[in-house]
Amino acid sequence: MSTGRTTAPRLRPLPAGPRGILIDCGTTAAARACYRSLQNRRMSGLLEAEALVPGATTVLVDGVDEPELLAAELPHWPMNEEPEASGECVEIPVCYDGPDLEAVAAMWGVPVDDVADVHSGIEYEAAFCGFSPGFAYLEGLPERLRVPRRENPRTAVPAGSVAVAGPYTGVYPRSSPGGWQLIATMTNPGRLWNEHREPAALLVPGTRVRFAAVRV
Repeated sequence: MSTGRTTAPRLRPLPAGPRGILIDCGTTAAARACYRSLQNRRMSGLLEAEALVPGATTVLVDGVDEPELLAAELPHWPMNEEPEASGECVEIPVCYDGPDLEAVAAMWGVPVDDVADVHSGIEYEAAFCGFSPGFAYLEGLPERLRVPRRENPRTAVPAGSVAVAGPYTGVYPRSSPGGWQLIATMTNPGRLWNEHREPAALLVPGTRVRFAAVRV
């Protein structure tokens, strides 16, 4: 059971333009805690900012009238580093047919047919977005399932490819170069990014994600 531990991560605010600050949080857990705290304050009206953009270990706060005041207050904010499961869980149907499936199975020490059960049996959370519009870095893989990037990146990874590398799982919204291990294919990658939708990205930071194995 979670203890709801409240901690005080070491935050290092850096200037980022005339109305912004980039908060160096040091660790991924601290960055997520900082982002949650900023988001909660923004939603409750205690923080006026035009944009909050989380990264692997940073959070960008932009559109702040007094960034210097925010930078001075940050070290005194209590932040909970325990994940907070909230909101709806997005289910992504995928076919486990990736070209690196056998390699990943070998690194995980499981039969190829078990990769789908292992990977889809984990609940993930979008930690931050980047690389390309609609691409979310999904955390949730335990240490024993983390695999390295490919030695030779591919020049073109098909849209909808589900890939793993290090602590992350990601789904490519469109064809692009990539060096992660490909284990599956999303049946409808067009869901990941729709510029006519608000928000345009299906997987925004904090979104809970489950993969569902399907046969095609």
